Amino acid sequence: MQIMKVDPRALKENPDRMRRSKSSPQADALMLATIKAVGIVQPPVVAPETDGGNGYIIDAGHRRVRLAIAAGLEEIEILVVDAANDNGAMRSMVENSVREPLNPVDQWRGIERLVALGWTEEAIAVALALPVRQIRKLRLLANVLPAMLEQMGLGDMPSEQQLRIIAAAGQIDQKEVWKAHKPKKGDTAPWWQIANALTKKRMYARDASFGDDLAQAYGIEWVEDLFAPADQDGRYTTNVEGFLGAQHEWMTANLPKRGAIVEVNSWGQPELPKKAAQVYGKPSKSDHAALYLDRDGKVQTVHYRMPEAAKPKGARGEGSTADSDDGDAIASPKVRPDVTQKGHDMIGDFRTDALHDALGRTPIEDDMLMALMVLAFAGHNVRVDSGANGTFYGGKRFSRHAVALFDEHGKLAFDQDTLRVAVRSVLIDVLSCRRGMSNSGMASRIAGEAIGADKFLPNMGSEEFLLCLSRQALEASCAEASVQPRPKVRETRAVLIEHFTSEHFVHASARFAPPADELLDWIRASSATDIVDAASQDDRGDHVDDPAEDQEGHFNGAADQDDLQDADLSDHEEHDAGFDQRDAA
Repeated sequence: MQIMKVDPRALKENPDRMRRSKSSPQADALMLATIKAVGIVQPPVVAPETDGGNGYIIDAGHRRVRLAIAAGLEEIEILVVDAANDNGAMRSMVENSVREPLNPVDQWRGIERLVALGWTEEAIAVALALPVRQIRKLRLLANVLPAMLEQMGLGDMPSEQQLRIIAAAGQIDQKEVWKAHKPKKGDTAPWWQIANALTKKRMYARDASFGDDLAQAYGIEWVEDLFAPADQDGRYTTNVEGFLGAQHEWMTANLPKRGAIVEVNSWGQPELPKKAAQVYGKPSKSDHAALYLDRDGKVQTVHYRMPEAAKPKGARGEGSTADSDDGDAIASPKVRPDVTQKGHDMIGDFRTDALHDALGRTPIEDDMLMALMVLAFAGHNVRVDSGANGTFYGGKRFSRHAVALFDEHGKLAFDQDTLRVAVRSVLIDVLSCRRGMSNSGMASRIAGEAIGADKFLPNMGSEEFLLCLSRQALEASCAEASVQPRPKVRETRAVLIEHFTSEHFVHASARFAPPADELLDWIRASSATDIVDAASQDDRGDHVDDPAEDQEGHFNGAADQDDLQDADLSDHEEHDAGFDQRDAA
């Protein structure tokens, strides 16, 4: 290795150089100004020609040499090194990666060049400090059509999902699709249209119920999806017909007792037999099982129950009397019920209005209020997506708590301890922080903070949870626990796991106390309607304080206006006045 001065015009470009994408005009202008002002700070790296010539081939520094010529320099310093066995391919790739990250196109070409020169994937991964899986992924992307690679080299890159689809397609398919969607000069490529045209239905091995024998019989060949998560089986096949055929054969061979294979409708739901009722809870021995394939080709099972067979209309019991001589049946007259359906509707309205009036006006003790709250959750009109465990559905979830408040005569009779247990049980079934339909939102976090639920949180210093944290979150946890972070993430995670074997760790994001800004926003949003209600209550304040006095004043006011209206209120006006009083209460 030596430093010498040469004319930059005498240096030869490396035909196998790593970085082929052009730099931006702004970056070239900045480097040119620097060279004119202070010269070349870091000499280009060159190697002697190996084919018998006396010249030098540039290993690293093509852009510096080009701009030195543009700056009019007569001589520049160069660093002469011995030619490597791979013609400097790995050295050039490492040097370019450290100086400025290579774009994906240059990185694909560089890895293919190293493989062609005899480098193994494992050796490339060690030299570039990359996982072997990443090297294989880049090699797969190198299968992209060269014309598409040229477009990507201009900075017009598709998304990762689109790139996965394009790289998985064959060269012939890529060529046809590119011909149909090739952009004009200066335009960007419609990558989403290209990806849609190359998309093929994938059936994954993790969804298959059959084994290798059926896979071989139906000609299924699994292909590894290098973009899938490392801890997930990413094998797939595009042989959709073979996959579905193997799944059907497996279902036929493994049909349970009282089982049947059913089709699915256009929404992907199983077509059960007519009059069949699907069982959502634990099936009984007399229930039937329906096997079907969902939209992903996965075997799904639902249970259903058939209605009991109805007895023939002419069937009679042993003690039944004989028909009359002429065989005509004697029709019993239809008896009108005491109260019609409309009457029951009216009774329901009357009861509801009376109940609401009583709840708004009658003095009620605190323990009775708590008991009534338990009863309210046991109502038929209450639906709660509970996050608690158990197989309780509908009203059964809360009615089991309410029945503990009654004595053997069906009267509300309870002590304070029984009431507390019932209220706690209802709160357990209602409040939930689980993600999904059962999440209670801000209410559950406020409740948890109010009762000090943070001290019941488990130790989160396990490998399973720490794998969910980013590097920044791990380092923040190290600072909180006074642990020195390590250079690598897995080493930092390991030292945290070891530290928290004897310490209790709760991540800051898991604590119940909600952020102040989110809590204030929730309070403002929840109290927006209360402002409107309060304004209307101010206008009707006297109605709530003394309903009797309010009603008397209403009649007196009407009596003073005999020339305009009658003194007595109509039934409709009385109903509206009562509604206003209940609304204010």
